[in-house]
Amino acid sequence: MTAPERPSRPHAVLFACGMNAVRSPMAAGLLQQMFGTSVYVGSAGVQKGELDPFAVAAMEEIGIDISRHKPITFEELDELEGFNFDLIVTLSPPAHHKALELTRNAATDVEYWPTVDPTAAEGNREQRLNAYREVRDQLMARIRERFTQSRASNE
Repeated sequence: MTAPERPSRPHAVLFACGMNAVRSPMAAGLLQQMFGTSVYVGSAGVQKGELDPFAVAAMEEIGIDISRHKPITFEELDELEGFNFDLIVTLSPPAHHKALELTRNAATDVEYWPTVDPTAAEGNREQRLNAYREVRDQLMARIRERFTQSRASNE
């Protein structure tokens, strides 16, 4: 019996969510930190929001600066640099539907990682920030699981 085939590590990854203001920039920052320039990493949203300061704060805690991230839509990304990604990881249902629509005739894999939107968290600053930390840590665990398993087989 052979072992199940592990997915290969893609060369270009796009993370996508609803507004490109919290989850997808966090995920992109995490993957970029992990692989540096060996993997091209982008992020986009179905719509364009404003970068969330809680997302910036949660990432700063682990030494990743996303403060210069400029939210962008799928359409703006396509106009700026084309849609040349091996893998699109969607973090929200609207982003997943949009990615499937855009890649219908493309050789691009799409994976759906349902991820809670921490902007809905209520409470004081620390309670709200904890919701962002939880999302960050879940994304980090998922990224490690997905990309380090295939890393060994590609090196």
